[in-house]
Amino acid sequence: MSPSPACGRGVGERVERGRVKALNNAKTLRTNQTEAEQRLWYRLRAHRFMGLKFKRQKPMGHYIVDFVCVEQRLIIEVDGGQHAEQVAYD
Repeated sequence: MSPSPACGRGVGERVERGRVKALNNAKTLRTNQTEAEQRLWYRLRAHRFMGLKFKRQKPMGHYIVDFVCVEQRLIIEVDGGQHAEQVAYD
């Protein structure tokens, strides 16, 4: 008989490790923003854009979105110069 996920093994543990990894990746992305992301974040932060609350580098499922306004169900992705360097991957 295999241990149940409630015992700290199995699917639940993998999901938690994935979540922690995504949060760490998001934190790294917030620290290392592109110039385009910095400029846009200045306009979006602190309710400066139409009084809406935005979050940046937010994990959502298997992705980390650049900016999100949960209230309006709006996601903004900013493409920068890094995409020119990784065309095959993108």
